Amino acid sequence: MTKAGIRLDTGGATDNSGGLNPIVGVAREDLIGAVGVLLRETAGRPVKTLKHVAAFNGELVKIVTGRSELEPGPKDKRFADTAWRTNPLYKAGMQYYLAVQKGVAGWLDDVEFDELERARANFVTGMILDSLAPSNSLLGNPSAIKKAFETGGGSLLKGLKNAYDDLTQNDGIVSQVDKRPFKVGENLAVSPGSVIYRTEMMELIQYQPTTETVHQTPLMIIPPQINKAYVNDLSPDKSMVRFLVSSGFQVFLVSWRNPTKEQAHWGLGDYVESLIEATDVVRSVTGSAKINVSGACSGGITTATLLSRLAAEKDDRIGAVSMMVCVLDPDATDSEAGALVSKHGIEMARQRSAKKGILEGASLSRTFAWLRPNDLVWNYVINNYLHGEDPPPFDVLFWNNDSTNLTATLHSDYLRVYEDQPFRNPGQVELAGHKVDLTKVTQDLFVVAGVTDHITPWKACYRLTQLIGSPKVDFVLSQAGHIQALLNPPGNPKAKYFHSATRPPPSIDDWMQKAAEEKAGSWWPFWKDWLAERSGPLRAPPKGLGSKKHRPMEAAPGLYVFD
Repeated sequence: MTKAGIRLDTGGATDNSGGLNPIVGVAREDLIGAVGVLLRETAGRPVKTLKHVAAFNGELVKIVTGRSELEPGPKDKRFADTAWRTNPLYKAGMQYYLAVQKGVAGWLDDVEFDELERARANFVTGMILDSLAPSNSLLGNPSAIKKAFETGGGSLLKGLKNAYDDLTQNDGIVSQVDKRPFKVGENLAVSPGSVIYRTEMMELIQYQPTTETVHQTPLMIIPPQINKAYVNDLSPDKSMVRFLVSSGFQVFLVSWRNPTKEQAHWGLGDYVESLIEATDVVRSVTGSAKINVSGACSGGITTATLLSRLAAEKDDRIGAVSMMVCVLDPDATDSEAGALVSKHGIEMARQRSAKKGILEGASLSRTFAWLRPNDLVWNYVINNYLHGEDPPPFDVLFWNNDSTNLTATLHSDYLRVYEDQPFRNPGQVELAGHKVDLTKVTQDLFVVAGVTDHITPWKACYRLTQLIGSPKVDFVLSQAGHIQALLNPPGNPKAKYFHSATRPPPSIDDWMQKAAEEKAGSWWPFWKDWLAERSGPLRAPPKGLGSKKHRPMEAAPGLYVFD
């Protein structure tokens, strides 16, 4: 990449599955409506439909006579087994499936959908076709058949056991990770520290400094309310906390409690009040008038609301701000899946969580998985059930499956971000007890997004740079997905990111083509230097954790990560 423009490697098929935020979900009625549009177009435009049926039939003749040249994409792992190329029956089955994919794609391109209808049609047909792949069935998967013969049927028995375990112990969700090697507090979340403050809603953890001097201005990390806070201190080689502490920063981490229906009334305003409370504690313990903050994903929405609230009250306790993989003004055009979000779907989602008092973590996990069905559903169906293998142990997926609930009120507040667009309409929408206005927020801002992020699409994250009044804004685009964009420690030879020396312009195309430059390696060292410039002078580290008023309690990662 040069100043002439960026070429982004989007990682293939995994990025065509959209970026719908799982907080909203997809209503069954909206899926049915999208299918209805497809049926309407099929019946209403018979000439075009017949044209593509004829083309499909022509391809079938080539398949039957062995003249078809259809082949899977080089990154399509479903058809990696040699039998798909050497066995005539399997080859024909694969080519038939590819012909269906090709025919449907050609038909969708030819039909006169509007932009929203086309996005919905692409998403729905993609989900349907992914489920119909021959590799998803035992008889249609040559590697599963081979495995069954090699093990004398043992793989089938193990696969049945895996399926039964998922039905009875994993909320019916196919397992994505072998959890047995991991234990929080033993080989995950092991950076030394202590809880120094606890409320019904959150714990505040202070981490032990490891350097001879520390920066005067502390950093408080605000995690999402979805999943557990220890993603910031995962395995030692991926720990953002460890990296920051070893770089001379005083690090504090908010750990949210996993709510139950008894806490259904907790809303965004309550979470913002908790953060104000936490900043009071951090300032008291460190003696620093200002603190820097970092918020990610839904925690970024909470952070942005906090900044707006403090700006409205002319409270300048916050110094520099980092916002990571965070979308503040979601739009249906951000992704094909996002096109399925409707007012009706939002209201249905609100009613479901209000009835239960919470949006259950299992429901969130299920929605996450179905945003990328080939990677996060069918891949594991084949591995776990058809091959009878255990899913691989992977710390990121272990954390990802350690989901938490959202309170019904917080869920409703987050849905209002979709409905009312408070951040896009400064000073017009009341949220968390005040009219949101990020144009009054003037702190230096560091924004991170991921090229292959299917949860918070990077172009939607980019818009954050234009919503805020900060005169100094740095935007970093990491060549990674949603979590890997955050857990991006130095040492990966393939890592790279894009950054511009000037404030990001309103036009994304201008940033890509004229401003952004490619940088080799992890963005963490760059962020470290950026943060150091905004963290005050160096001083001796504190002699102990906490203070007389806020004495250390349980060791990090605290109690709430185990709820």
